[in-house]
Amino acid sequence: MTERPWLSHYPSDVAHEIGDIAFAHLPALVSAASATYPSMIAFTQCMPNGMNGSLTYAEVDSLSDDFAAYLREVIGLNQGDRVAVQMPNSLSYPVVAFGVFKAGCVLVNTNPLYTSAEMVQQFSDSGARALVIIDMFADRLPEVLPKTSIETVIAVRISEFFPPVIGGVIRGVQKWWSRSLPKITVDHTGLQAALAAGRSRKTSAAAAIYLDGVGANTIAALQYTGGTTGVSKGAMLSHGNLVANTLQMISMCGTYMRPGHEIVLTALPLYHIFAFTVNLLGFFHIGARNILVPTPRPPSNLKRAFENYRITWVSGVNTLFNALMNERWFADSPPKHLRASAAGGMALHESVATRWREMTGTPIVEGYGLTESSPVLTFNPLDGMGKDGSIGIPVPSTDVRCIDDAGEPVAVGAPGELLARGPQIMLGYWQRPDETALSLADGWLHTGDIAEMDADGYFTIVDRKKDMILVSGFNVYPNEVEERIAAMSGVIEVGVVGIPDDKAGEAVRAYIVAELTPPTEAEVIAHCRETLAAYKVPRSVRFVEELPKSPIGKILRRELRATAVTSPTASIETQGRELS
Repeated sequence: MTERPWLSHYPSDVAHEIGDIAFAHLPALVSAASATYPSMIAFTQCMPNGMNGSLTYAEVDSLSDDFAAYLREVIGLNQGDRVAVQMPNSLSYPVVAFGVFKAGCVLVNTNPLYTSAEMVQQFSDSGARALVIIDMFADRLPEVLPKTSIETVIAVRISEFFPPVIGGVIRGVQKWWSRSLPKITVDHTGLQAALAAGRSRKTSAAAAIYLDGVGANTIAALQYTGGTTGVSKGAMLSHGNLVANTLQMISMCGTYMRPGHEIVLTALPLYHIFAFTVNLLGFFHIGARNILVPTPRPPSNLKRAFENYRITWVSGVNTLFNALMNERWFADSPPKHLRASAAGGMALHESVATRWREMTGTPIVEGYGLTESSPVLTFNPLDGMGKDGSIGIPVPSTDVRCIDDAGEPVAVGAPGELLARGPQIMLGYWQRPDETALSLADGWLHTGDIAEMDADGYFTIVDRKKDMILVSGFNVYPNEVEERIAAMSGVIEVGVVGIPDDKAGEAVRAYIVAELTPPTEAEVIAHCRETLAAYKVPRSVRFVEELPKSPIGKILRRELRATAVTSPTASIETQGRELS
């Protein structure tokens, strides 16, 4: 076996290394794309009813310059100051994010559905001085701001940059029909006013000063981990991390990403690292048109986007692809111009992948990464040589290996903790040197995921170390059990966790969202017994209306476990406010 067995399985159009990087920082990458594709549409925001607005590459470049000048010249931020951004997918997002980078400041992506307590924690931990927030959720600010270091609030409308008449209609519906616009009772500035103020103060000389000293090792973003396994921490992602991973992802896709020709559907939130790097940075770099959908829930919110635009790429998670295929409008008329789909964020079930290929006639491949790796580490080739059930092979300039509890490499095909190193690995955790030391050792990122590598260099995630269920001393990996159950007729979604058991220590429990004609608990258990060892078979099954999920749709096993312990027979309920 060679040191990098996966290299022999790279498609012919994929280089082994990304080579010298031409961009010193993210603003250079943004400016280069804007200069190459100035008149092309960069972003289109599509609402569930089809109403839309767009910005060209030149407009995004100019508006983000305005915002950078506002941050530095008007409100007096300094290089390295943190700016929290709390908004859904919208035309404002790239303007603000790129503006933060151009100002030499640090972006702090924040989930707009966060509670007041979660906002306080993230804003306080990051030390953010400014906040850009969607006005729909600004009613939390009186409680939040006094407990943070935020000095300036910029409020954004969901219809920002829409044509006036269309924007007015959306605003009227929000105000008078859905009543989703609370009164903002704290001092704030509207985005348009902020841009106008910045525009009056911007100069090319000042813009150059903002980036003086900013380079590959300068922090660009504090990307907070999802908190699915513990307290959320801010991963320090540098300009070099994000530029490198953007180029790694594009390189791995080869000729499937055609400069100036792709139209990508962005349903996953841009504040999440998957869509941030892959959709926002990657597709912007190649001159694609990005169709932004504020929220993909319910899946019918995506109907008009598919109908109105010649979508060529879709990125998503297993639950999104599964949900789309369960929509009659999608199944009856799959997208005709689709070329490829990329899945990440959670395991892509083989049954979902197979059905997607059959329904759309196009490839869907799974990749893998973490917030701490910007995020892409591995990806299945798009040339038809990928392996279902695997997370693929390492992207260019990346090393991946599996080790045992003693820190020694495991044999081919044996499970071990997955470690990775490459130019996309974070600098560390913000203000947490102890956590950094645990996660980064000798240049390797310890992912906490259990994986196996086959002789070809393809990796398969067995499961998260913390999600592993220990039944009478035997390891049970929830992914394996979920995959079996997901293949059953009548099952829409499934989450598997371990629950306390007096005899075995832990027992396997499955939570299932089913169709109108669901399988019975006995049928689920019998099905599992046909393909799984006895200790892996669920001891109990609960049918629920919905599974708790993260913002990108990842099933939160931590919440399932907590519910199982506190209320063994209760249904799972999720709470949240709609963004549309």
